[in-house]
Amino acid sequence: GKMFEDNSVVFEITLAQTGEIFSCGQHENIIQGMLRHGKKGIPSGCVNGGCGICKIRLIKGDFSIIGPVSRAHVSIEDQKKGYTLACRVRPRSALVLQVEGRLKKPFQLGFTQIMSAKASNSDDKSE
Repeated sequence: GKMFEDNSVVFEITLAQTGEIFSCGQHENIIQGMLRHGKKGIPSGCVNGGCGICKIRLIKGDFSIIGPVSRAHVSIEDQKKGYTLACRVRPRSALVLQVEGRLKKPFQLGFTQIMSAKASNSDDKSE
């Protein structure tokens, strides 16, 4: 039989971009584990698979999916590549995750826009 009750099994979750680490019980989803530690590395919204802002990609480890994930946010192709929503998965081992939502697209877009804006401003001044 099992040596431990399910509630006592806890796994370490690492966020690849920030190196942030928190622990998550195998009985709770990743968002619940993160919020319990007061962490904010993964953006959280509706927490029932509908809004898609907690989209993550599994880099290492094993998890179980606990509910339906909106196909608008995670296509079948995405799922094959390891994408899912953090509020819909429970860890089955230590996990390394890449956060899709917040850190990737908006940051890069905003950054390049700021840089090109600065570049065009300085050109104007030099003339």
